Amino acid sequence: MTIQSVSDTARYPDFLVSTEWLARHLEDPRVRVLDPSTLLLPKPDYSMYDAVPARADFETGHIPGAAFVDIGKELSTPHARLRFMLPDAQTFAGAMAGYGVSDDSYVVAYSTASHWWATRLWWMLKVFGHARVAVLDGGFQKWTFEGRPVETGAAGARAAGSYTPRQPNEAMVASRVDVLAAIASSEVCNINALRPEQHAGTGGVTYGRRGHIAGSINIPAAAQVNADNTFKNIDELRAMFAQALQKPEVITYCGGGIAATSVALALAMLGHKRVKVYDASLTEWAADAGLPMEM
Repeated sequence: MTIQSVSDTARYPDFLVSTEWLARHLEDPRVRVLDPSTLLLPKPDYSMYDAVPARADFETGHIPGAAFVDIGKELSTPHARLRFMLPDAQTFAGAMAGYGVSDDSYVVAYSTASHWWATRLWWMLKVFGHARVAVLDGGFQKWTFEGRPVETGAAGARAAGSYTPRQPNEAMVASRVDVLAAIASSEVCNINALRPEQHAGTGGVTYGRRGHIAGSINIPAAAQVNADNTFKNIDELRAMFAQALQKPEVITYCGGGIAATSVALALAMLGHKRVKVYDASLTEWAADAGLPMEM
């Protein structure tokens, strides 16, 4: 069951669009479809992963008119260790214009891989003040399962957009100082969006140290969607996030700030107004032995 937002009756929904909606609006010149899919390939010792842009998957098949986004190379600040840190405003705006996105475009993000790549792009656009953005509910998996049209090859040429650089909304981004302060605060809930075995420290990629940030709770991004990759309904999500919704502020994290954005989207749909994503997440935290972790 697809979640209904307060503006689902409007032309452009707030958070999620269905495959039916997108199929009806593919020819709308104001709609721009972007695929930021990335593959995370664990290293043999599971200490970290290699990030591979899923461009080959895109060229094998994508939604007609979509553009591929290399989120690690084109929309992240270069860093020796932190893979997906937010870029500066000029870099972000230039990339958006290159994808054919303008200030008045309605962006639909989808993924051929895990849904959190689409939510990452949704969150980044929100951080940089672009309100007209939603995630394709069910992603490419649902689109192809329903037999909808698919293009192959590289993305077609498209005129550059007109995109205004805007400074990031710092109220949506957490630093390790914020997370450390939250551990001792009764007003903030830290949420780990990784899988249960990673939270427990019993399996999966460790990012250098097993376990989770001290005091944080686990609401896996993978548990927020149904078997068909659509988000669970509002009642199910409200039950899942019951503890977090009692706190005035939430900070969500994962390994590198990607899956954490699925939690941010779910909380936004539930009406929570103060949600931050710890952009550096465990890639930074686990590397510093002085920062507390638990198993």
